[in-house]
Amino acid sequence: MSEPVEIADRLEPVVEGVWYWGVENRAIGGAISSSHAIETGAGAILIDPVRLVDSELSKLAPVAAIVLTARCHQRSCWRYRAQLGVPVWAPLDATGEDEQPDRRYAERELIGDALLPVRTPGPEHAHYAVLAPSRRTLFCPDLLSHSPEFGLAFVPAEYHEQPAETRRSTAALLDLEFDALCFDHGPPLTGDPRTAIEQLLRRT
Repeated sequence: MSEPVEIADRLEPVVEGVWYWGVENRAIGGAISSSHAIETGAGAILIDPVRLVDSELSKLAPVAAIVLTARCHQRSCWRYRAQLGVPVWAPLDATGEDEQPDRRYAERELIGDALLPVRTPGPEHAHYAVLAPSRRTLFCPDLLSHSPEFGLAFVPAEYHEQPAETRRSTAALLDLEFDALCFDHGPPLTGDPRTAIEQLLRRT
């Protein structure tokens, strides 16, 4: 998997203890590739990270781990593993990563006492959303994208292994408790994301 060449220049807060950054990734036509961090008692956990300038990265608590939601989101994780000396967590049922992860997680196995992975097939078989119950925040990788101009949308079906599964996985998100929804493509949605998902399902 190719690492984006772009480097984000700033962190933006989502909710208390959760941060967002993103780049216009020329490898995917200039679309936004987004990343997040959550601060825990053990340190910060990076989720599907693209690169961030060091001056902004240093504003986070010391990084304790990196979590991949799917093989397609390796991005800068191996660079940061080498740079920061922290473990990379990846799905138990994922295969073919560029490097060997340090830890594997299964569905509903708590990661770092902070993140609960929920299997969401469609984009890939081994594809997981990650819920942070203490922050009431859901990190949703490639099911959905979000833009201020066009709102919430499904990631185009041609990029998914099983598009019908994507819709079922999206509907299942409504069984989870969250007030903020974060994406791997686009800025977070904090204004009633559950209603936004319901409206998307109704109109598509």
